[in-house]
Amino acid sequence: MEKKRGFEIAKGFEESQINLPKRSTKNSAGYDIEAAEDCIVPAFKLGQKPTLVKTGLKAYMGSDEVLILANRSSNPGKKGLILANSIGVVDSDYYENPDNDGHIMFAFYNFKDEDIHIKKGERIGQGIFQKYLITDNDTANGERTGGFGSTNH
Repeated sequence: MEKKRGFEIAKGFEESQINLPKRSTKNSAGYDIEAAEDCIVPAFKLGQKPTLVKTGLKAYMGSDEVLILANRSSNPGKKGLILANSIGVVDSDYYENPDNDGHIMFAFYNFKDEDIHIKKGERIGQGIFQKYLITDNDTANGERTGGFGSTNH
């Protein structure tokens, strides 16, 4: 079977009993993604960096595709968790990059007054695969040289 798109366990998480994402219903757009380990997202303080919640996953896809990471709709109301960048964008060339093997992480802020505990195996977000388009005058020819947040243009 030819690989088109999907999820795999990232290096370093092979023995962590990571569940590959699944869709909940036949018409769900997103694949439910779980936390790879217990972690704490601290209550927000000015100047604080987002907490990167590990998934233990990497994703492969076509060169004209992207994996969009979206928050669970219940996270803001129930847990006070919002994604630092509103959505996450996982490019196809992030897969198996030399820095972190393409490990997918969710960048959360917690706007509640108390720390939020996330348990291993808890659903934290969803991933949606999509095609994308480029403009007629596109000239992008750079190569990825690193992992998370490495395209510093």
